Amino acid sequence: MTPPSDKSRGIAFILALVLGMFGAHRYYVGKIGTGILQLCTLGGLGIWYLYDVVIVASGSFTDVHGRRVIHWDPDAAPPHVEMSQEILDELDLLRREVGELAERVDFTERLLAKGRHEPAGG
Repeated sequence: MTPPSDKSRGIAFILALVLGMFGAHRYYVGKIGTGILQLCTLGGLGIWYLYDVVIVASGSFTDVHGRRVIHWDPDAAPPHVEMSQEILDELDLLRREVGELAERVDFTERLLAKGRHEPAGG
């Protein structure tokens, strides 16, 4: 899993709102090429600008390294915590059990549906 960006989502959002037509938020996260393109097209005639405002606000915007800009204040963000192998093994076991339960529910639903479609007395 890629760690989040060290850039502030709050600053990127304000830049996108105020100067987004000129690509300021893209310069901020290091995307100089698309920032210049956004500057030349005036935010893709406003469409690209609006799209970026929504993406930054939702936390899906990424920096030049492909890391998501998700923290409103990166300095106050909790440190990245690695999961132990024991937790990962338990998670894998739970996934398998849920998968088996889903198969059993599907099988039961098919049996019940089959029983409804058979004629009475048959």
